[in-house]
Amino acid sequence: MHAASSGDLLADRRYEYARAYFEAGDHAAATDLYLQALELVPGWLPALVGAADALAAAGRRAEAEPLLRQAAARDTDGLFGTSLKLAALGLAEVPVAPPEAYVRGLFDDYADRFETALVNDLGYRAPWLIADLIDRVRPRVRFARGADLGCGTGLMAEVLKGRVEHFAGCDLSPEMVTRADVGERYQALAVADAASFLSMAEGNYHLITAADVLVYVGGLDALFRAVAARLAPDGLFAFTVEEADDGDLVLRDSLRYAHSEAYIRRGLSEVGLVITELARDTLRFDRGAPIRGLIAVAERAP
Repeated sequence: MHAASSGDLLADRRYEYARAYFEAGDHAAATDLYLQALELVPGWLPALVGAADALAAAGRRAEAEPLLRQAAARDTDGLFGTSLKLAALGLAEVPVAPPEAYVRGLFDDYADRFETALVNDLGYRAPWLIADLIDRVRPRVRFARGADLGCGTGLMAEVLKGRVEHFAGCDLSPEMVTRADVGERYQALAVADAASFLSMAEGNYHLITAADVLVYVGGLDALFRAVAARLAPDGLFAFTVEEADDGDLVLRDSLRYAHSEAYIRRGLSEVGLVITELARDTLRFDRGAPIRGLIAVAERAP
């Protein structure tokens, strides 16, 4: 995430060098440069977070903790995700949901290279896997009204081109929505979180999709209620989650949430939905490792 200037040109330069070293995997050099920036501008939030991240990545967790706690006290709107970082290190309770400011900032910063990075660099496959599962459940069906939750730049709409007559998209990131609008992949767009978007919608949707979105939602009760309230009687809810193998709701080091199959089934059942098709596959790669997940299609329970 890009940081605002510290007001000190030398500190800013140290910070940018530190980021470059961190991304290259040289956590020791990154730590030194972040700490140099902090010497020049004590308490500068981006450098506090960067130094804590670099120390934690270098296995120096005890040294990272005080810096991260200091950063958390300053990160009042959650933009730097310090509550998530503390939880991921086992230093705080796992939040039920990430701070909206963190998710918005993450994707605003990512928007200009989103599709290239995801598809070419990370082998992102969620929209295509969802489309394949929809075809398995409703082959060749054309849906009258669709809603794409966390639409990003519109890959889901591109993959389902010609299958949805009126497709509406929503995303927390204004930059993502701007790029989706330029691509003309949706008939309607809104800057909103998924549950709020559905609660404000008029009428029902015959298809609701959420590709690689629930990993940034966390607890799913509110979203599942909103989906059930807006899903047409014969509608489909198609989505992906990263699969947790050591709990129902898990915050990973990536600061993304993973969910167990049991958690998903239980949450859907409580709002009158049931999974009618389920698959397991690699959703993307992260630092060279495959991220396995669940691809599901749910409908109203008989």
